[in-house]
Amino acid sequence: MSFVRWFVLFLLLAGIASAGFLYYIVLGNNVQTPTPDAQSYDLYIPTGATYQQVLDSLETKHILRNTTYFSWVAKMMKYGNKIYPGRYLIEPGTNNRALITKLRIGNQDPINYTINNIRTKEQLIVWTAQKLEVNANELATLLADTTFLRAKGLTPDNVIAIFMNDTYQFNWNTDASTFFNRMYKEYDKFWTDERKQLAANQKLNNFQAIALAAIVEEETAKNDEMDEIARLYLNRLAANMPLQADPTVKYAVGDFTLKRILHEHLAIQSPYNTYINTGLPPGPIRIPAKIAIDAVLHPADHNYVFMCAREDFSGYHNFAVTYEDHLINAHKYQDELDRQEAIRNQGGK
Repeated sequence: MSFVRWFVLFLLLAGIASAGFLYYIVLGNNVQTPTPDAQSYDLYIPTGATYQQVLDSLETKHILRNTTYFSWVAKMMKYGNKIYPGRYLIEPGTNNRALITKLRIGNQDPINYTINNIRTKEQLIVWTAQKLEVNANELATLLADTTFLRAKGLTPDNVIAIFMNDTYQFNWNTDASTFFNRMYKEYDKFWTDERKQLAANQKLNNFQAIALAAIVEEETAKNDEMDEIARLYLNRLAANMPLQADPTVKYAVGDFTLKRILHEHLAIQSPYNTYINTGLPPGPIRIPAKIAIDAVLHPADHNYVFMCAREDFSGYHNFAVTYEDHLINAHKYQDELDRQEAIRNQGGK
């Protein structure tokens, strides 16, 4: 083979090697060096963000191994003309080309949004704004908009009933209206014809069943007791007796940490105070768990109308039909409280 042919072959091989090397260090360069303890990264791109803001976020989180290489690839792939907002999960070992492809087509990763142990609209709004891009003020306005809510058969008091305890997947860049519509759809899906009929069997509609379930859940941490407490309050409703549920007073006062309900608390003027108002409150005092709703839809069979915490401090309750029997149970509990206090005052002897 002549020298010229060898030289041409050499240049060709050198070009291929150079191209391969260029691909590796630029296109194929890992965003981060994968190591045994490497973790994935969450990149949040807000609505309206610019390319420079995306780059700044990547640099701030120390996601990029080489900013220059990333910028070269972004320019080559024309990333920056349109920025898609959202949450993007970046796995260890991801290279520049793969990451930019993901961002360029808006292939975002959903958020697991969980509703659990939330009592008020204010808590729900704060929690939602922390987990999603939802604007807290816009969501608060929406949940207080009587005209908007009336069109869906809702009020500012009972609207929190449409938010069901569960885990949902959302795109992070979700606005207040989209969030509300999704949650209303989930609520509507939960309330099947069968569940509506079960509520009707207890002379309740959907919102009343949820309001009662909220009281039941506040009254006990024992799931296997919920159906008994549900029946007790249904018995009171049927007899047109005040529910006299302490949790509703705590809600009316605005202090869920109250250990003792005093006479001044019982006298507070509020539609949520079930000591001075007959019937259910205008809305739920918490977002109840689905197990509490099921307890209301499938209550136990008994005729108790009184309950008192058990004297063994197990978290369960003693139930009674008559006020006289209720007083006996209450005295047992109080006597045990006094005995325990006396033991503490004696230094535990």
